[in-house]
Amino acid sequence: MRRVVRQSKFRHVFGQAVKNDQCYDDIRVSRVTWDSSFCAVNPRFVAIIIEASGGGAFLVLPLHKTGRIDKSYPTVCGHTGPVLDIDWCPHNDQVIASGSEDCTVMVWQIPENGLTLSLTEPVVILEGHSKRVGIVAWHPTARNVLLSAGES
Repeated sequence: MRRVVRQSKFRHVFGQAVKNDQCYDDIRVSRVTWDSSFCAVNPRFVAIIIEASGGGAFLVLPLHKTGRIDKSYPTVCGHTGPVLDIDWCPHNDQVIASGSEDCTVMVWQIPENGLTLSLTEPVVILEGHSKRVGIVAWHPTARNVLLSAGES
């Protein structure tokens, strides 16, 4: 019996480490045990859920801002519990939704040039969940349609 071994198409592909000035450094990513990517990206910004005392918060960084992120960098912080999921609106690069352990979903308007001060007032607070909100997702084609899901 003759065995046929397929050769990999990727045998000559090699990666190269990115330089430090092209990475994000010194970000306190959340340690909440929830199945989430803890980040969301659109053509202008990257948002990262971080550890925060006294509630939940996330960073919103312009894509061109790389390197070491100062601990005093402005955050989006309005939840009373840890943030579990975030998602950018596909129709507006400055609108992001966040779901949290405090059973609320908040929709935020990020200033055009990014954050210069911490953002504490959302555009709208959506209440109605009886348990923590673990998933938020915008509809890809219909405007202003947001899905949120929590534990049962």
